[in-house]
Amino acid sequence: MTSYTAEFDDIPGTRVFTAQRAKAGFELNEFCMTLMKAANRERFKADERAYLDETKMSEEQKQAVLDRDYNKMIDLGGQIYFLAKIFATDGLSYLQAVSTMTGMPIDEYQQMMISGGRHPEGWRSIKDGN
Repeated sequence: MTSYTAEFDDIPGTRVFTAQRAKAGFELNEFCMTLMKAANRERFKADERAYLDETKMSEEQKQAVLDRDYNKMIDLGGQIYFLAKIFATDGLSYLQAVSTMTGMPIDEYQQMMISGGRHPEGWRSIKDGN
């Protein structure tokens, strides 16, 4: 990782999909793509652990999927458009899934986004605390 891309990790609440994350998340994102087929979605829903054990994902990635911890999945290289296959399999809308990533109730998250998103003023650096 370059010093330039390392700076991305200092942005509060933001996970930039870097080449390093893409490489780390290859197997996780491949798993997500298998969920595009109805038969695979049914197999996954029938026994999630067994289905995940057929993949080459790390144990940490598998556990993040089982926990539906989307933030952790992103930290482990998951890309949100691939992860959408998981929450669609669970019957969740994009709004429902992404609101869980913010810790906000759906209606508050939706209103924030309708109002233009998070205000650019405020906490801008994790390491500096400002």
